[in-house]
Amino acid sequence: MKRNAPLDLMLTNAAITERIARGYPELSTAHRKAADYVLAHPFRAATMTIDELASAVGMSVATANRFARALGFDGYPQFRTALVHAFESALAPVEKLRDELRLEATSAEIFARSLNEDLDNIQATLLRLNHEACERAVAMILEAPRVFILGFSTSAYLGAIMAHRLDPFCSNVQTIASEAGPTQAARRLFKLKPEDLVIAISFPRYNKFTVELLTLARERKVRVLAITDTAGSPLVPLADVVLYAKSEHRLSAASEAAALALIEALCGAVVHRAENSLRNATELTEHLLPYLYTGKPPSA
Repeated sequence: MKRNAPLDLMLTNAAITERIARGYPELSTAHRKAADYVLAHPFRAATMTIDELASAVGMSVATANRFARALGFDGYPQFRTALVHAFESALAPVEKLRDELRLEATSAEIFARSLNEDLDNIQATLLRLNHEACERAVAMILEAPRVFILGFSTSAYLGAIMAHRLDPFCSNVQTIASEAGPTQAARRLFKLKPEDLVIAISFPRYNKFTVELLTLARERKVRVLAITDTAGSPLVPLADVVLYAKSEHRLSAASEAAALALIEALCGAVVHRAENSLRNATELTEHLLPYLYTGKPPSA
C-alpha cells in the first residue's frame, strides 16, 4: 500500500475506517485482530498508547507497530495521530488530561494551578471585552419582551443562574434546556417571535442540540446573543452579538468560571440600566425576608 504520511494527519474517522477496510484482505491474522478492535472501538483506540492497544488485542508491541505500517503509516505514532485527529475536538480534553497526569503534584498544588488558570481565564475575558458588544447585549435584553436562554449540559446551569439574576428586572425570562431534552426545547422555540431574544450558551465540547436549535431560532428571524469561548465556536455565525469568555482548563474539557463571571457582569449591567431596578430589588428583598435567616449564628 502506498504511503502518504502528510495526508494521514488529515484523515477523518470515516477515512481511517475505509483505509482499514480496503487493506483488510491483505492483513495477517494477527493484524486483523487489531483491525477488528479499531473498527469496533475507534474512539477508544485513539486514546490508547501502543502498549495499551497491544495488551487489549493480545499481541506484541512490535506486531501492533507492524499493523500500523501495513495500513500505510510510518508506524504506530503516526497511526494514532491520525486517529486522534479524527476525534480532535472530542479528544482534546483527554489528551490534556493524559499530559497533566504525568506530572507529580500535591492536591494543594492542583488547587493552586486550577485557581490560577481560572484567574488567567477571567483576565483574558476582561481584556477581550468589546464595548459595542457589551452595550448591544444589554440593550437586546432590556428591549426584548421575552428572553429565552438556551444551553445544555453545564451551560444549562449557567443559563439557570442567568435567568435567576435577570428575572426581577426583565418582564419574561425563560430557560429552555430542561430534563425534557431538546425535543421539548424545540417545541418552545417554535413559538418564538421576531421581537424575542435567544441567549445561547455553549463551550467546548459544544453541544450539537444547541447549534441545531439556534439554527431554528435564526430561521424564525429572532435576535441571538451568544456567550461562548472563541471566534471558532459554532454559535458565532448564528449570533447577532457575541460575548467571549476564555474557558481553558487542564483537567477538564472547559472551565465555566470565566463564563459565570461574564454572565454576572452582564446581569449587573442590565440591573444598572433597567428602569425601576432599585424599587424592584427592594420589593424582592421585602418579599424574601420571611425566608431569610436573620438571627445570630449559633456558637461553636
